[in-house]
Amino acid sequence: MATDPWRTDSLDLSGYLARLGEPARGPSREALDRLHEAHVRAFTFDNIDVLLGRHPGVSLDAVQDKFVGRGRGGYCFEHSTIFAAALERLGYRVRRHLARVGDPASGAQQGRTHMVVEVVLEGERLLCDPGFGMSVVRPIALADGAEDDHPQGWRHRVRLEGGGWVLDRWREGGWEVGHTTDELEVLPVDVVMGHHFTSTHPASHFTRTLVVARYLPGRHVTVTHDALTVRTPGRPTEHRALGADELGGWLTTLEVPLTTDERSRLLERVRALAGA
Repeated sequence: MATDPWRTDSLDLSGYLARLGEPARGPSREALDRLHEAHVRAFTFDNIDVLLGRHPGVSLDAVQDKFVGRGRGGYCFEHSTIFAAALERLGYRVRRHLARVGDPASGAQQGRTHMVVEVVLEGERLLCDPGFGMSVVRPIALADGAEDDHPQGWRHRVRLEGGGWVLDRWREGGWEVGHTTDELEVLPVDVVMGHHFTSTHPASHFTRTLVVARYLPGRHVTVTHDALTVRTPGRPTEHRALGADELGGWLTTLEVPLTTDERSRLLERVRALAGA
């Protein structure tokens, strides 16, 4: 009997759904949209554990201990790992994909360091991207030229280029490349290797800057160690320097459930980054 390399049976599905405030529903587009939006609103996108130097890893057990057990968030490998497992347990057909972040036309060489989830539902391929900082709010069709303009989110499109699926986001009057997803098979070891690079390599920006992002009612907020960005649909983006004593307040506003020790160590680490 074949074993599941992703160990989805170990997911505490009821606990995960309770964190989202969603009941268990059978597969449907409406249910998938609701689950995706609930996920991106419930959990922060952040690299806090990377900066604290004690990331627990990206196995499903480690991820659900953070997300379900503590209500913490994380970054793409964690978000997509638990989201894919939940979808499979709910009866969806799921594939995991890796992507290269940024615009290939820039000349920068990017590794496959982003993870997304594909769902095949009623003959349609759908791209789920719950862990991309300012994620799509709901799945978008994985079809050349597909667009989505969520009333409480931002305009996105998918296009096929060079054999890969490009996700673009509309911002400041133009399209910006988010990432390019390929069709290669993904195994758990690929996710572990991608996570190892992003969480330990000095060239990874996650080892050199803080990122905490979350959808709040009517806006999306991103906080780094030195900047604040607030995006509100239909209004110009607010982007400014972060004051020296502001981070603690934003951690509270974004409802990041840190222990006293974690919060203290994070603020100390951020002060060091800001002074570098």
